Amino acid sequence: MEHSIEHKPKLTAKAACLPVFLLFLLAATCGFGSEPARKTIVVLGDSIAAGYGVELGEAFPGLLQERIDRKNLPYEIVNAGVSGDTTASGVRRMPWLLRRKMDVLLIELGGNDGLRGIAPEETRSNLEKIIDLAREKNSAVRIVLAGMQMPQNMGEDYTSKFRDVFPTVAKEKKTHLIHRIVADNIWVVLEPMLEEPAKPQQRDGDGKRPQPPR
Repeated sequence: MEHSIEHKPKLTAKAACLPVFLLFLLAATCGFGSEPARKTIVVLGDSIAAGYGVELGEAFPGLLQERIDRKNLPYEIVNAGVSGDTTASGVRRMPWLLRRKMDVLLIELGGNDGLRGIAPEETRSNLEKIIDLAREKNSAVRIVLAGMQMPQNMGEDYTSKFRDVFPTVAKEKKTHLIHRIVADNIWVVLEPMLEEPAKPQQRDGDGKRPQPPR
């Protein structure tokens, strides 16, 4: 009875090099040696951010992106501005926006609340919810809150309470505060923030978050 002997083929030099080649291919596919991924700045706003009446690139998020690109900073702006949005609309949209990582959140909401006569207490509560949702998802997210003011024809009592909402929220939630929504003014706050490494929000002994530098 004959017994067959199985001969295994010897690897040629070309075949032996194949696994090494595949490793290099895999490393390249996974981004080995590539530039770091760009971080994300989300602008949650209303018609001012959306660029109502102007080209999208002429709205302030587009102008900010131009400055970021000129500085070669690794950030990409996501313009989440929707004309007519209120702070309540912003709260409803946050779960959808938080599906992607958010490194910086610029909140430009509240103007439509004031124009509709929404109670300042409600506006404040909604802004706090937006901030809390962002930090629950990413404790290191950096937040910029844009302050709003209403014309005097809304009544002195209302305009005063409405104006106070934004610095109050910024102080209690430890966010950066800006006022006029103009690219130049936003850039004064945003530029040094983007050039510094992000730091997770730390709570001090009494459970409050530390005040960021201004």
